[in-house]
Amino acid sequence: MSSITHGRVWRIAGPIVLSNATVPLLGAVDTGVVGQMGAAAPIGAVGLGAVILATLYWVFGFLRMGTSGLAAQAQGAGDGAERTAVLLRALVVGLGAGLVLILLQLALFAGAFAVAPASGEVEALARTYLAIRIWGAPATIALYAVTGWLIAVERTRAVFVLQVWINGINIALDLWFVLGLGWGVPGVAIATLIAEWTGLAVGLWFCRDAFGPALVAGLARIGDRVALVRMIAVNRDIMIRSVVLQACFTAFVFLGARHGDVTLAANQVLLQFLGILSYALDGFAFAAETLVGQAIGARAVSDVRQAIRLSLFWTVAGGLALGLGFWLAGPWLIDLMATDPLVRQEARAYLPWIVAAPAFGALAWAYDGIYIGALLTAEMRRLMLVSAALYGLAIFVLLPFGNHGLWAAMMVLFTARSLLMHWRSPRVAAQACLPG
Repeated sequence: MSSITHGRVWRIAGPIVLSNATVPLLGAVDTGVVGQMGAAAPIGAVGLGAVILATLYWVFGFLRMGTSGLAAQAQGAGDGAERTAVLLRALVVGLGAGLVLILLQLALFAGAFAVAPASGEVEALARTYLAIRIWGAPATIALYAVTGWLIAVERTRAVFVLQVWINGINIALDLWFVLGLGWGVPGVAIATLIAEWTGLAVGLWFCRDAFGPALVAGLARIGDRVALVRMIAVNRDIMIRSVVLQACFTAFVFLGARHGDVTLAANQVLLQFLGILSYALDGFAFAAETLVGQAIGARAVSDVRQAIRLSLFWTVAGGLALGLGFWLAGPWLIDLMATDPLVRQEARAYLPWIVAAPAFGALAWAYDGIYIGALLTAEMRRLMLVSAALYGLAIFVLLPFGNHGLWAAMMVLFTARSLLMHWRSPRVAAQACLPG
C-alpha cells in the first residue's frame, strides 16, 4: 500500500470529475444534430429512446460499484488471481445481461411505450433507434465492470480517456452520419452502437494486465463458490439500495407535479443542480471505494482510518464549495436552463434548498464510497431503507407546506442518510481487523 495522502485522493478523484463533465455533452450533441433535420419528431424519438435504454441499463449499475469494492480489496490483499477473477466474473454478468436484454427487446420496448406513449411518428422513429441501439447492450453493461475494475486499481486516468474516447467517437460519427450522410435517427443510433463496442475494446485494453500471466489463475478462480456468493450478495444489496434511492427521487418529481406545471418545471431545473453535485462528488466517493477497499484488503487499520478521514474531508469541502457556487451562479444557471419568466421566478424561490443540499448530503456521498470499499453493502441497504422510511414520514408531515415542504423532506432524506451512515461507520475500520 502506498501512503494515503491528499494528492493520492485527487489523483483518483480528479479524472473522474473530468470524465463526468463530458457526459452531458453527448446528449446535447445528439439533440443538436437531429434538431438540424427541421422536425420535432426525430428529437423526441432520440430523447425517448435514450431514456428507455438508460432506464434499462441503470438497473445494472450495481455492477460498477460491486466490481470496484471487490477488486479493491483483492488489490489491497495482493491477490492478483482474485483481482483478475473479479473482472472476469463481472464481464460474464455484463455480457450475459446484455444478451438477455437483446432477447427480451420486443417485450421490453412494448412495455416502455405502454408506460410512456408517444405519437405514431415519434414511436416509429424511436423503435428504429432502439432496434439498433439494443445490440450495444452487452458492451454498455460490460463497461460498468471495466470501469469499476479500473477505479479499484487506481487507473482513473484510463477511465477519463475511455469516456473521452466513447463520447468523442460518438460525437464525430453523429456529425458524419446525420449531417454528412443524412441518415437521420438511425445514424445517431449507429454512431452510439459503434462507440459502445469500440469503447469496450479500449476498456479491455486498459485492463490488459488482468489478461496476462494472472489470466490462468483467474480463470481457475472464476467459479469459486464462496466468491460467487459474495459477489451476488454485494450486487444484490447495492441494487436494492439504488432502486430505493431512485424511488425517493421519483416520488419527489411526482409529488411536485401536484403543485402545477410551473412548479414541476422549476423542480426539474433545480434537480439538474443536484445532478451537477452528484457528478462532482462521485469522484471523491470513487476514491473512497478504492482507498478503503485496498486498505481493508491489506488489513491496514490505520490506512482505513486515514482513507475515511481524507475522503470525508474532500467530499464535504467539495460539496460546500459547490453550495457556494450555486448561491453565486444559481440565478444565472436558472436563466440558462429556462426561458419562461414564471419558471425562473419559481426556481429562484426554491434555490436556497439547493444551496443547502451539500451541507445536508455531502457525508452521504462520501459514505456510499466508504461502505462500498468496505463491502458493507448489507448495512448500506438497511440504512437506505430506514432513511427512505424517514423520508416518507417527512413527506407526510411536511407536504401541507407545499413545495417548500417537499424540498424540506428531501433534506430530511439527505440528513438521515448522512447521520445514519456516520453512526455505523466504526464498522468500516473493524472490517480490516477481520481474518482475510
